[in-house]
Amino acid sequence: MRTRFHNPPAEAVARALGKLGEYGAIWFVIGIAMAFIDPDNGEDWLLAGFLGPVAIGLNFVVKVVVRRPRPVLEGLPPLGGAPSSLSFPSAHATSSFACATAMTRIAPEAGFLFILAVGIAVCRPYLGMHYPSDVLAGVVLGTALGLIVPL
Repeated sequence: MRTRFHNPPAEAVARALGKLGEYGAIWFVIGIAMAFIDPDNGEDWLLAGFLGPVAIGLNFVVKVVVRRPRPVLEGLPPLGGAPSSLSFPSAHATSSFACATAMTRIAPEAGFLFILAVGIAVCRPYLGMHYPSDVLAGVVLGTALGLIVPL
C-alpha cells in the first residue's frame, strides 16, 4: 500500500485521517457531541467515546509484549509519525473499531461511523506506518473491546 496510488491529494487525506485517529481523540469528541445530541443515552455515548483513549492504552500493552518493529521500506520513508517504534497491533485501528462498534451498539444508525474507522485504519499501511496484519489485528481487538464494554 505504501507503493501504490500515491499522489499529493491522496497523501493529504491519509495524513489527515491519521491525525484524526491519534490517541483516539476524534472518538472522544464524537462521544461528547453525541451525549449532548442524545442525552437519554448520554452516559453510554461518553463511555463509548472514552473507549478510544482507553483502547490506545490497552493496545500499547500488546505492542510492548509483541515488540514488532514498524515496517522499513528502502527508499520509501513513512509518511507519518508515531509515538512508538512498535507496530503490532495498530492503535488507530484498535481505537477506531472499538468506538465505532460501541457507538453502533448504542444507536444502530451510527453504523456510518465504520466508514471513518475504515478510513483511519486503511491510512496506516498506506502511510507506511503499519503492516496490513497490524491493522487487521487492531480491527479484531477493537471490535472485541467495542462488544464487551458495558453500555
